[in-house]
Amino acid sequence: MTQPGDAVTFRLGYVPGATPGKWARIWAERRPDVPLELVGASTDEVVDRIRAGTVDAGVVRLPIDRTGLHAIPLYTETTVVVAPKEHVLTAVDEAGLDDLADDVVLRPQDDTLPWPGDRPGRAAVYDPPTTAEAVELVAAGVGLLVLPQSLARLHHRRDLTHRPVADAPQSSVVLTWPDAENTELMEEFIGVVRGRTANSSRTPRREGPSPSAAATKRPSRRRTARRR
Repeated sequence: MTQPGDAVTFRLGYVPGATPGKWARIWAERRPDVPLELVGASTDEVVDRIRAGTVDAGVVRLPIDRTGLHAIPLYTETTVVVAPKEHVLTAVDEAGLDDLADDVVLRPQDDTLPWPGDRPGRAAVYDPPTTAEAVELVAAGVGLLVLPQSLARLHHRRDLTHRPVADAPQSSVVLTWPDAENTELMEEFIGVVRGRTANSSRTPRREGPSPSAAATKRPSRRRTARRR
């Protein structure tokens, strides 16, 4: 939590696979006076930090406990299956859950997909604690892995590939922050995320006088006729 006298910083938590770099660049252009600090963590950790006041907002995957929080949707991720490059699935452009029925499908404990019921494929004898470890097991030939495409790209390996899974559940990503009156900085960041231009931002600007105002202060340059 920022204390009186501390330098002002806007802190944004984000989950693995999220890419807030574009927003950070726009923020730096618009608010060079306020550093944007990026804090990587899991969804649960980001939500806990928002409630504790150690980050101002977070980019997280649903579901979350939205008690006391605002949340606006950002995008829905494509779901893919990660497999070794020699796997039969590499022969298709898009897979279905039925195509995974005979394979072992790993179930990492940090899985983010909202499965409505039974998961596809056969369960492994071991549920890895993290997605990163599950990817290593796929590379070792233990099984396949179904996950959001952003995580597949994050854990990319040259010996693995991925294909979209048409009928798999998808992960929704939201921006969340405390359910209270928005601060000026929060309004500014919402504007960045929603693609508002600097001129259309709801927050007051800090530049100098507007061109129209400056024009009223300039002396008139009309030429007067010289008397001969």
